[in-house]
Amino acid sequence: MTERDSTLDEIYRNWAAYQTLVVQALTPLDEAQIALRAAPHLRSIGEIAGHMVGARFHWCYGIMGERGEGWVTLAAEIERDPDPPAAGIVRAFERSAALVQADLERWSAADMQTVFRGNDRNGQPYADSRQWIIWHLIEHDLHHGGELSLTLGMHGLAAPDL
Repeated sequence: MTERDSTLDEIYRNWAAYQTLVVQALTPLDEAQIALRAAPHLRSIGEIAGHMVGARFHWCYGIMGERGEGWVTLAAEIERDPDPPAAGIVRAFERSAALVQADLERWSAADMQTVFRGNDRNGQPYADSRQWIIWHLIEHDLHHGGELSLTLGMHGLAAPDL
């Protein structure tokens, strides 16, 4: 294993640990708590967590074409219930994080160089490598995890213990 591989492994392990902390903060929430917002015009706790799941699903299933059993099952669940209760949001969050981690363990260094091409929702072309997509998911999780922490904390609820 090269030094770079060791560093990436550490980043991925810590990203997985971060996901666990977020799940631990979300798990005890009831329906009223998961509907709390930092302000009326901002996403609720559940909407933020759902958005994080949606980003993983979009990039892994939609863009990179991951079709393992877990992704296919998650796709069916999202289609069946696009607005799940609190427990469903937490379950989807946890499962999507685990699916990404399993994919990371499976992908080789060469796989990380694969470029995915298409047009975004505005019709603009994109060419994103798998490694860029993973970085984007990490930064996305960190950004929205901060939103979750702020919203939980301002309502006196336990935030992820980072």
